[in-house]
Amino acid sequence: MPQLDTTVARPRPAAPRHRPRRVGRIPLALLLPALLGLLFLVLPLAGLLVRAPWTTLPQRLTEPGVLTALRLSLLTATLATLLCLALGVPLAWLLARIEFPGRRIVRALVTVPLVLPPVVGGVALLLVFGRRGLLGSWLDTTFGVTLPFTTTGVVLAEAFVAMPFLVIAVEGALRGADSRYEEAAATLGANRWTTFTHVTLPLVAPGIAAGAVLCWARALGEFGATITFAGNFPGRTQTMPLAVYLALETDLEAAIVLSLILLTVSVAILATLRDRWISAP
Repeated sequence: MPQLDTTVARPRPAAPRHRPRRVGRIPLALLLPALLGLLFLVLPLAGLLVRAPWTTLPQRLTEPGVLTALRLSLLTATLATLLCLALGVPLAWLLARIEFPGRRIVRALVTVPLVLPPVVGGVALLLVFGRRGLLGSWLDTTFGVTLPFTTTGVVLAEAFVAMPFLVIAVEGALRGADSRYEEAAATLGANRWTTFTHVTLPLVAPGIAAGAVLCWARALGEFGATITFAGNFPGRTQTMPLAVYLALETDLEAAIVLSLILLTVSVAILATLRDRWISAP
């Protein structure tokens, strides 16, 4: 006759409830420099808002020079972002998925524009794409194409300084994505291009979107490489940052209005990059 199991199952202990962290008394040695740091970052923006010519702001926003610079900035930043997407996403995939000799060196070279002074970047672009540059002389003599001091030069300068933001964001997204989906697609017979377009890109779409927005914002605010490589010609190469620089010499209120436009765009960018993209859990 089978014996009955008379062992009484012990109840499992309840999972500990998540309690909010108690914040004790904040040390004055930390609170004071924290407040000073906050003031250091906020006060310049507050000064910009206080000194803004609010009464004449609508008229100044509709001035031809302001609208021309804004239109050119939006156009060149968008084109530079598209160029970065076309070149930067494959580069990020190469760095994240392929093992090859010198990958660390390549990654370091990709991030150099982040720490390189923009003016130096403009000089480097001139040495390569100028009329006497490494590639510029060939483009000029063969195709009659001149890149410096043109709108195309603005796009190249902005893409040069903005592409690292896109590559870093996309590479991080690729490294954090689950590669088992790609392996499953390869097992089912998909080639690498099909796997990349139908599996990899949808997986890292939020990272690509975040990188593209950061890239666009960086391109919109580019100054040093643009003025060095493309110059400051109204209607052709004068973007919003260059217009601010020029207005400071003659009309302070116009410079404040242009700065307000860039500030508004920056705030909109931060609102677009929601917490799930830029904040840690």
